Amino acid sequence: MLRRLYAWILALSDRPSAPYALGAVAFAESSFFPVPPDAMLVPMAVARPDRVWLYATITTVASVIGGLVGYAIGALLFDSLGEWLIRLYGLQNSAATFQDSYARYGHWVILLKGLTPIPYKLVTITSGFAHYSLFWFTVLSIVTRGARFFILAGLLGRYGVQIRAVLDRHLNAVAAISVAVIVLGFLLFKVIL
Repeated sequence: MLRRLYAWILALSDRPSAPYALGAVAFAESSFFPVPPDAMLVPMAVARPDRVWLYATITTVASVIGGLVGYAIGALLFDSLGEWLIRLYGLQNSAATFQDSYARYGHWVILLKGLTPIPYKLVTITSGFAHYSLFWFTVLSIVTRGARFFILAGLLGRYGVQIRAVLDRHLNAVAAISVAVIVLGFLLFKVIL
């Protein structure tokens, strides 16, 4: 099944709808979807290295826009939808601690957490709930998400052929490591905060 999904994403790269699909995943991940856009960005970029910078731009813009939706969920809907998402991920206690950390660390929370495997939707929703400055949230989201996806694009542009060879031969191992990193991100979020 994983091989079919990988093959589908590679084939999707040649379709005109590829940027829209990537944008939709990046948008959704920043507000409610558990799968990071890297799962689509990497295969699409190795299949179409000529589009790696376009894909990084789309992923960044869509992620920031999705982050604004996550912010709105935290600011306007935390009592219903926001709390439900936090409970869904089992992070009720961590979210309150995370909100408190804004008083001391503000900018650094968004900058650092936007680069880590900690799910970005937790940052966006909690930023809204903490009523963190929308202006600074947006600026810092552009910086941190842009850095994450453009650094990845640079690596994919430079080492894409080798990365694709590894994915083609060891897809299951790469997927297992990726899932482990995501789970570790959730655990770190709960332990650190």
